Amino acid sequence: MKKLKKLLLVLLSLVVIITIALIGYGFYLKPKYDGEVQLKNIQKETTVYFDEFGVPHIYANNSKDAMEALGYVHAQDRLWQMELMRRIAPGRLSEIFGSVALKNDTFFAGLGIEEASAKAIAALDENSSSYQLTMAYLDGINQYLEEGKTPIEFSLVGVKKEKFTIKDVYNIFGYMSFSFAMAQKSDPLLTDIRNKYGMEYLKDFGIDGSFNTTRIKNAKETPQEYIDIAKSIASLLDQSPIPPFVGSNSWVIAPKKTKNGKVIFANDPHIGFSQPGTWYEAHLVTPDFELYGCYLAGTPYPLLGHNREYAYGLTMFENDDIDLYQEENNPTDTNAYKTPNGFSAYEISKKIIKVKDTADVVLNLKVSRHGPIMNDLIDGLNKNKPVAMSWIYTQQPIQILDAVYMLSHAKSKADFHKGVALIAAPGLNVMYGDAKGNVAWWATGKLYKHNEGVNTNFILDGASGKDDITEYLDFSKNPSAENPNWNYVYSANNQPEPIDGFLYPGYYLPEDRAKRITQLLNPKSNWDKEAVSKMIFDNTSSVAPEVVATLISSANYNVLSQNEKEAIDILKVWSGSNNLGDVAPTIYNKWVYLYLKNTFEDELGEVNFKQFLGTHIMKQIIAKQMANAASLWWDNIASKNRKETRSQILSKSFKEAITALEKQLGNSVPAWTWNKVHTLEHQHPLGKVAALRKIFNVGPFEVSGSTEVINNLFFDFTDDGNYLVKGGPSTRRIIDFSDIENSWGILPTGQSGNPLSSHYSDQAELYNAGKFRRMKLNKEEIVRTSTKLVFIPYKK
Repeated sequence: MKKLKKLLLVLLSLVVIITIALIGYGFYLKPKYDGEVQLKNIQKETTVYFDEFGVPHIYANNSKDAMEALGYVHAQDRLWQMELMRRIAPGRLSEIFGSVALKNDTFFAGLGIEEASAKAIAALDENSSSYQLTMAYLDGINQYLEEGKTPIEFSLVGVKKEKFTIKDVYNIFGYMSFSFAMAQKSDPLLTDIRNKYGMEYLKDFGIDGSFNTTRIKNAKETPQEYIDIAKSIASLLDQSPIPPFVGSNSWVIAPKKTKNGKVIFANDPHIGFSQPGTWYEAHLVTPDFELYGCYLAGTPYPLLGHNREYAYGLTMFENDDIDLYQEENNPTDTNAYKTPNGFSAYEISKKIIKVKDTADVVLNLKVSRHGPIMNDLIDGLNKNKPVAMSWIYTQQPIQILDAVYMLSHAKSKADFHKGVALIAAPGLNVMYGDAKGNVAWWATGKLYKHNEGVNTNFILDGASGKDDITEYLDFSKNPSAENPNWNYVYSANNQPEPIDGFLYPGYYLPEDRAKRITQLLNPKSNWDKEAVSKMIFDNTSSVAPEVVATLISSANYNVLSQNEKEAIDILKVWSGSNNLGDVAPTIYNKWVYLYLKNTFEDELGEVNFKQFLGTHIMKQIIAKQMANAASLWWDNIASKNRKETRSQILSKSFKEAITALEKQLGNSVPAWTWNKVHTLEHQHPLGKVAALRKIFNVGPFEVSGSTEVINNLFFDFTDDGNYLVKGGPSTRRIIDFSDIENSWGILPTGQSGNPLSSHYSDQAELYNAGKFRRMKLNKEEIVRTSTKLVFIPYKK
């Protein structure tokens, strides 16, 4: 008995020692938010005040010192995220994750981002301010890399530390640019439908832009292998440890429509959720410069920002900047392909991907005159039917570093405009407002034309030259509006109006959010910050009630169960809201999913139907196709000797929806509330391991909102009826120039990517509730309410 007691005592002591050691290690790994740190290469003492949400307010005597400090504190909170971001474009994830990341690496390594980055860097002026400050930022990162604490993820995965370079910055911007693109997701699918069923089946898809009736107003005068491409790329982006950009809202209200006679700026870029989140906030102040910005990991200048003089942000333009071309190999030489001038040799290059714990993988890549051959980058494609990707980003001069520097350092609206004009890709709606009362919107991107009749929604003919780009447009032809007489500008990824009669092709999202935004903005002329905050969290669809009316009127209900009657009654009075306690969105989304499944899956097949659900086309067609009783899609091609009608499909879908909800949520219809099926969990790459989930992931939470409402929380339709939110507003910002020192912002989780930091998830509950925190500019208040970290020049 005594021996057992001694053994238990020893075991208990070991547990206590291990626990104390782990707690101590945890405290050691926490970010340093106070005290002093010696920093090489700064000229004078630089002070960083971390406010109550961990946002650094950096006060320096000059811009280089400020950027050194920014790089250091950014790395302290987000080094792991920086490491992942810089590895995607050059195909280096397999070095740390092993063969599970090989498909991702193969694809991105072949896109040509790294080569385009090198070309852009070679053209840089090393004496320019944008270059010099970038190098100071990178130096700050590298000092933390050398001397700071190693993130726990580095230890768990086994990451070898390497210095950050300016090429990493360009590669990060390159990945961001590709994640904006849409053509590779939908063009192969549309081509397959056209080839199988003909153009008549595509009339319901609105690819001519006819569904985009709520357009942004300009203020200017004037085969199966194809499916594999779309499926593979969509899967790669979904499984990427860094989320893709997806959509966004923004509106800027001119003084004539605000209560205080000053501009109010609102922006919430929609991005796939992750932990840590996309943006890192920082406030920089020097004697001649001030900016409060939102930064991508590993980049020196913010894509979103404001100061006392102006504010800017972005949404995705959704223009078409990728074309896919079917090339034609030389029958006698697979290393050559047909061009309008005869056969030409592919450019051939070799790349090596290092894979953790196994042999290196050697890639032999081909590039045609249009771009890289996708068959070399994606498994399973027919090598004899090469498809090339033509992408503006890698073909035009990349001036993104100078552009974002100019956006963040503009002295006037004219300066800002010059920076916007430098962005060839990605396509962005850059939004602007300032203290002088100006509001503006410019669409960026190098726009271009093809011959009349060429439809870039399909895979194009690469051999003849007849489908090649014929003209690049001057930036003056890009959609824009500056100080329009309707006194606001906005964007919700919807299509702009034509310019010179030309409706620019793209992958625009449906009018739902645009319609709601304009409905709210148009009648009201006394906007203030509080009213805008309610609008940016608005959960009401202006289109869903119209869809419900079509569903109900077009279906045939001979006999209804009690629950079916109750469901219909709830939908009839539904305003389109998607709040936690609402029942209607639960019924509506199940019905819509089954309508889509019963209408399209028979023609597309199970795999391609799932791919279809992930495209902008699916969102576009719901309201329009459903209203067309003559649509060819209603007939189920699998059923012989009978032709299904709209009424039959919608009725069948409704009854299946109610049966599925009874099985999922029980027989009480009032209990089918939205919060039970609509949830959000912010996933860290290591949170996919069950044992690490609670340590690294944030959530799950029951959340309001839905797809294509202003509070746009998007999800996949699945058979189980659970809507797991994949992405949404990556930040919400409201800049009020009548109270600029107290503008509002919020992040989905928190500032820090360190799971041991108190700022890892301290904004999550506020975000889910539609609340905000202040983005402080007042130094006296910042000093009074913050912890202080002082960087002092390095002493040998």
